Amino acid sequence: MKAAVLGAGAGGAASVVELIQAGHDVHFWARSADTLEPHVRLGGIAYDGKLGEGVAKPALITTDLKAAISGVDVAVVVLPTFTHSAMAAALAAAGWPSDKLVVLNPGHTGGALEFAETFSRSGRAAPPVVEFSTMTYVARKYRPDGVTISGRAKHLKAASLKGGARAIEVAATLYPGLVPVEDVIASDLSNVNMILHPPGAVLAAAWVEATGGDFTFYVDAMTPGVARVMQQLDRERLAVAEAFGHKLPNLIEEMKLLGTVEPDVTDTADYRAAISGGTANSRIKGPDSLQNRYYKEDFGHGLLPFLEFARIAKVEAPVAEALYRLAQIAVGTDYREGGRTAEAMGIAGLSKQQVIEKVRM
Repeated sequence: MKAAVLGAGAGGAASVVELIQAGHDVHFWARSADTLEPHVRLGGIAYDGKLGEGVAKPALITTDLKAAISGVDVAVVVLPTFTHSAMAAALAAAGWPSDKLVVLNPGHTGGALEFAETFSRSGRAAPPVVEFSTMTYVARKYRPDGVTISGRAKHLKAASLKGGARAIEVAATLYPGLVPVEDVIASDLSNVNMILHPPGAVLAAAWVEATGGDFTFYVDAMTPGVARVMQQLDRERLAVAEAFGHKLPNLIEEMKLLGTVEPDVTDTADYRAAISGGTANSRIKGPDSLQNRYYKEDFGHGLLPFLEFARIAKVEAPVAEALYRLAQIAVGTDYREGGRTAEAMGIAGLSKQQVIEKVRM
């Protein structure tokens, strides 16, 4: 299959590596020439970790979006979720066909809805969109021309907005191990980062600013108090999911499926022990500032859309609301400006039943 991987961060680089290893023809795109220049010089992406070691060589490395999507079967968007709307507009302007699949790796919370809503504002029908509940990889770029992949999700939830089972089948050709769920609400509310990051990001904000992130986020910052807040936030997530007709695993069970909590963990109610004992995340440092993606992404494009779903479902979420408000004050921003609001997702004014009907069309 011919795929355009859009995004040259750690996730995009890891995607290129895996897709090339699987025999797919890959185009590698990023907006920034400076980001791509080390890869152009090397002729590809150096990699090490879970997928082995070597250099993956895409058929094309480019900053030209039209060239990147020319002749491909699928566009794989591996970018921070706060860029999804801009990427949808850019793909529409570049002539992406309404019948060709777009994969959001990840979509996180509300990704497919926001992408489709933005694309449709171009005056053309939105393409089929498959969203993953979280990123396929635990990966970091420790060098400008390479990626270290410390984890690869074993069971990754995915859902399609338009395109149905066929769209999921195509996505699974690229990313084996996908677990289809009933609709994008189920995948939206399976976003582990929405629960995993905000409690520590808010409660360790002073530590972030004082040390520049010189601590391990999933070990040092996973204190008993943070874990208790996280567990209560998770209960709110499960209550909203149930209101939409979905019975989801708790955070620890979800992370066991992904492979970021060890498979031999039996006490899934002990959030602190389970998360801090996970090998894949153990070395990951805390955010280096309050401008880090944990703040930019997991509030305005995580907790905000979650709170929109909670309001539509008429479920109270006081912990999510408190963390969201505190983050806005600490960071000094209004996450609704450019955030994933109900309006951005095309569900403003809809009832719970109307949202369910929209995602299962």
